[in-house]
Amino acid sequence: MQNIENIISCMGEKTMTKLNEIVMNQEHKLREQLTKVEQKLLLYETILNSLDVGIQVIDKHETTIVYNTMMAKLEGEDVNNILGKKLLSTMPYLQAENSTLITALKLGRPLNDRRQTYITAQNKRVITVNSTTPIYFNNELFGALEIAKDITFIQMLAEKLIDLQQNLSVQKNALNITHPFSTRYTFSDIIGNSDTLRTVKLQANRAARSSSNILLYGETGTGKELFAQSIHNASLRRHSPFVAINCAALPEHLLEGLLFGTAKGGFTGALDRPGFFEQAQGGTLFLDEINSMNINLQAKLLRVLQEHSIRRVGATNEIAVDIRVISAINVNPFDAIAQKQLREDLYYRLGTVALHIPPLREHKEDIPIYINHFIEKYNPIMGLDVKKVSATVLDAFYQHSWSGNIRELQHAIEGAMNLILTESEIEMHHLPALFLSSLLTTSKSSQAANINCTEPTTLIEHRDTIEKELICAAFKKSNGNITWAAKSLGLTRQLLQYKLKKYNLK
Repeated sequence: MQNIENIISCMGEKTMTKLNEIVMNQEHKLREQLTKVEQKLLLYETILNSLDVGIQVIDKHETTIVYNTMMAKLEGEDVNNILGKKLLSTMPYLQAENSTLITALKLGRPLNDRRQTYITAQNKRVITVNSTTPIYFNNELFGALEIAKDITFIQMLAEKLIDLQQNLSVQKNALNITHPFSTRYTFSDIIGNSDTLRTVKLQANRAARSSSNILLYGETGTGKELFAQSIHNASLRRHSPFVAINCAALPEHLLEGLLFGTAKGGFTGALDRPGFFEQAQGGTLFLDEINSMNINLQAKLLRVLQEHSIRRVGATNEIAVDIRVISAINVNPFDAIAQKQLREDLYYRLGTVALHIPPLREHKEDIPIYINHFIEKYNPIMGLDVKKVSATVLDAFYQHSWSGNIRELQHAIEGAMNLILTESEIEMHHLPALFLSSLLTTSKSSQAANINCTEPTTLIEHRDTIEKELICAAFKKSNGNITWAAKSLGLTRQLLQYKLKKYNLK
């Protein structure tokens, strides 16, 4: 100590001043760095508490070190009651083996899209879908992070839907109705005389005789469910249920329970409920948009098809099922396999018989039949007496590409008939505006593709022809109102008046 004092006393005043400056500068830099760190922490905390998903982090001792506002909200907890405490001590009804956080911590690997049901300390039932990952620091396990999506309300709605469905089934059975899940269509409802359509109808009718699984593939709007119902009604299973599920319409985390059912006690809050497989017992299960189903769930579906038995979620016993599966996909199945949307092994189980439902553009000769069918359908509903479509409309229909297929044609006819007063013929100006726009775009493309280079027709003349068609259609649509016609064309009133004079239109 005496030596240090001697050294300091020997140092000059200038040296001491310089030393003080250095210390003060270092202190200032440290304060700036600390301020930046505090600002970053505040930013991260703000982001964390603004997310619409729950975030929780535990350390390697299972103590909660991060718990955001959304997690506190969905569990009905106070953040301060959770932070710094052991996970299981704050969730007395949660078991270690049911905790996705503790499981990820022990396994040392991520757990993605895992469903978890538990009761909080506030006696609140919570159902979440969790993605959980272990955290490593310098190659040493530090803890685990969990991102939780609250699906409690969705699950409650799904359970109510199942209960209503089962009650409806019981009521129908009490009334001696043999079809709790009824079908409407038979092969006689599939209209059309083209060779293309008649061939696939014949194949489907033949396939209906057996119980082999069938895969229907075709674009949206081609009538795949109509074919599925017709096959069921032509089969020996026609007196048993036909259960249809759109795999794209149901949340992924609910689909497994809805398909296979749930067992009471299998997880917290679970009740004994049969799934769609059991409800289709003896009949047909129609799985629409099968390529929307999660690949992992597809593996479980494959096992059911191989073993002819299902195991409810949370159960250990097997239940034998006797059903035929008809599935549908709106793309080529081999494209779906290549894009990892459909398991190849599942395809060979589902597609014992694979039927291609043709798009409308491949059997346009059936368009007049469909037109008459839809006119006859909507005439009594709307109190009209429409006889046909005009020659111009029919020609435009033949030129159209029909990306929406028969459903698009039905929409066009129904929309047009809503705008008819007493006319007996559907004209171009009756067609829905968006459809008409699509129709004229197709016509424009067709005209451009069919220009004969030997004809003295210029590009400007083609443009003027199409422009006149659009203006005339807009005028008919607006009943001659120039303001509305200009608005629908995206023109000013003055510019439309100029074009009317240019083309001598009245």
